[in-house]
Amino acid sequence: MKFFTAIIFSVLLFPSISFSQGKVQRYNPFSGTIVFSVEGGITLANTDYAGQGVDYLGRASLEYFFSSSVQSGFGLRLFGSTGFIKGDDASMDPPSFRTSVSTLGGGVVFILSIGDDAFPYFFAGVSNLSYDPKGEGGEPLLNNAAGKYNTNEINYNVELGVRFPVTPNLSLNVSGGVQISPNDWLDDKAIGTTNDLFFTVLGGISYSFLTEFDSDGDGVIDTDDACPNTPRGIRVNEFGCPIDMDNDGVPDYQDNCPGTPKNVKVDVAGCPIDTDNDGVPDYTDICPNTPRGIAVDELGCPYDLDVDGIPDYMDKCPDTPYSVDVDNYGCPLDSDLDGVPDYLDQCPGTLPGMQVDEQGCEITPKVPEPVIEEPETLDAFILSAGASFAFNSADLKPEAYPELDNLLKEMKKYPMSRWKIEGYTDNIGSEGGNLRISQKRAEAVANYFISRGIPKGRFVIKGLGSKNPIADNRTEEGREKNRRVAITKLN
Repeated sequence: MKFFTAIIFSVLLFPSISFSQGKVQRYNPFSGTIVFSVEGGITLANTDYAGQGVDYLGRASLEYFFSSSVQSGFGLRLFGSTGFIKGDDASMDPPSFRTSVSTLGGGVVFILSIGDDAFPYFFAGVSNLSYDPKGEGGEPLLNNAAGKYNTNEINYNVELGVRFPVTPNLSLNVSGGVQISPNDWLDDKAIGTTNDLFFTVLGGISYSFLTEFDSDGDGVIDTDDACPNTPRGIRVNEFGCPIDMDNDGVPDYQDNCPGTPKNVKVDVAGCPIDTDNDGVPDYTDICPNTPRGIAVDELGCPYDLDVDGIPDYMDKCPDTPYSVDVDNYGCPLDSDLDGVPDYLDQCPGTLPGMQVDEQGCEITPKVPEPVIEEPETLDAFILSAGASFAFNSADLKPEAYPELDNLLKEMKKYPMSRWKIEGYTDNIGSEGGNLRISQKRAEAVANYFISRGIPKGRFVIKGLGSKNPIADNRTEEGREKNRRVAITKLN
């Protein structure tokens, strides 16, 4: 009795220890089911007879397993069996016996899942044994016939077995067990120091009723599974859905950014949306519409190294001193357009066209020293466009500088003189294009003089295109002459 009590205690204690580990196990497919089993096999008696004979036994059982969402499970079993045990010993009288045994009992079953392929179990219980020891010819043995003992007694049953599922409802079983008698009469003899018992080795089939399926094998039965198609091996919550620790709608096994803050919009990979693709997610980006390819700081804004409010990629004057007012291009303001920015301009109200020094103040022309003999004056000059400008361009060639310098001397010699600069072209091309190129060439000549100290206000600048030809445009020689810049002294 103490042995049986210890076994029951161990069975009850083991799952308690197992559950206390806090590990979430896989769903047990026998949970909440009724299982009917039919088995057959051999018996091996351990009695006062030295020879342990092998005989047979058949058994039917009905089990109910309590609902469980973990790897192990408990159930109750009712069973009935019938068969024979036997033994032989030449030194005994009679030399052999064969006892019919019929058992009706019940007990507890503890079952454990090992993957999906095998389910070992342990059974412990009690049963009522009816037995009838007989000898050769089927005659009751001496003590049995004399009624010296009760042929009905309470036995103790212990069994270990494994179930192998074939379908969700059907499994194959193998088991080994022992049935222990509290008396010593199974062989009709009460001799020796130990009571009789017999072992069983059985095999059979079991069919489960009320089976709850777990199609995706995530440990949550289908009737409770809100995500019934979860891939194998993925951790799920109590509803059978993949774990999503940051609650962004993308399960952890697909989430490339598992630590996303709450309520932040994410893409299909679970990463925060970055609309402008600048590497800074929208929820921290205070400049969310940065053009593609622009380098940004940690707040998602384009760099502005001179801190003038114009980002570097738009800043045409990227080294503006700190706190200087700038225009939309990041350049210091120059209110009077004299070429000297306001923050350096000591004469901010300079009139347009006036020549100024580096402080932004007007330069007063020096009155030339009177000369005794006036040199010959140069009142007009024609500058060949072909010799003085690059092809189809308003850029002056260095070859034009000597002629322009001669005129520059005349302009400086007469500081009050004013000049007209007119650009002309041949009649090749559109009139609009000819006007533009002639205007640009006239301005290029004027800018040459201005850059050397002549105030812009002393010039009248015009681009006249193909007007006023001085030669025949039908010949190359004539067209070359018509491409010119005419510089004429007005007073």
